Amino acid sequence: MIHSWWEIEVLCDPVLEESVFWRLESFGCRGTASQSQNNSCLVSAYLPEEQAHLLDLSALALWLRQDALCMESPLPVVQWSLIDEQDWASSWKKHWEPTEIGDRILIYPAWLEPPAKSDRILLHLDPGVAFGTGAHATTQLCLESVEMRLSVKPENIVVADIGCGSGILSIGALLLGATQAYSVDIDPMAVRSARQNRQLNNISSEQMRVEQGSIEEIIQLVNGPVDGILCNILAEVIIDLVPKFDAIAKPQTWGILSGILLDQAKPIADTLEQHGWIVATLWKRQDWCCFNIRRS
Repeated sequence: MIHSWWEIEVLCDPVLEESVFWRLESFGCRGTASQSQNNSCLVSAYLPEEQAHLLDLSALALWLRQDALCMESPLPVVQWSLIDEQDWASSWKKHWEPTEIGDRILIYPAWLEPPAKSDRILLHLDPGVAFGTGAHATTQLCLESVEMRLSVKPENIVVADIGCGSGILSIGALLLGATQAYSVDIDPMAVRSARQNRQLNNISSEQMRVEQGSIEEIIQLVNGPVDGILCNILAEVIIDLVPKFDAIAKPQTWGILSGILLDQAKPIADTLEQHGWIVATLWKRQDWCCFNIRRS
């Protein structure tokens, strides 16, 4: 059966890029990508046809314009059209280029020929419809934080990746020196994507366990406390998860949390403090922030 997808394109001022990403992801879009066009930014996103009607898309366009007004920026131009699934599979990929993150990682689209020579660690990725291409600020902040944490050549580091999406954070951690990753996501399409990306990077299923679920599944999978907790999902979900971190944490456990808008930072910090965590550093990029936390 051939399915159709909405291709949504938003032409906006570059200052709006992050808020447009957030709005599209909240709407349920997948395979989001962006590219620069002169002094503007073109954000493209894809959504299964059955998940949105024309009225829904009109409401989305209105929200995007309201966001721009609140930020006192020029109004974006929003348009959409239906494309077949086989066209969607390649449409968003044409916008995605290799991305350097931090000092060591190069996110490399799996369909491109690998570079003949690179002094960076190549993380091969084909995210499909799962979140996590390396283009979004929250993913970059998390990978940079993981690089910092693992820069001291650690041994036997075990990480738990809750809401793993494409598996990019787990794979990045393993390529940077972690020993074991437990990765979970409630979306079965994300689980499939993470497993495929695991294979693309020659990581064994024993080294990176990928299952459908949330922290409850992590608790069942791990043999004991983990060294690091990775979590790049919505702020309200993180608030619900924080009280459950104790079940997989030890006194030395650290965490990297993102998917958090700046105006959501305080309730996250308050929840962490209430449950015995300290915010060691708070990294910001545009409208987003990333918490690097440790046990108090």
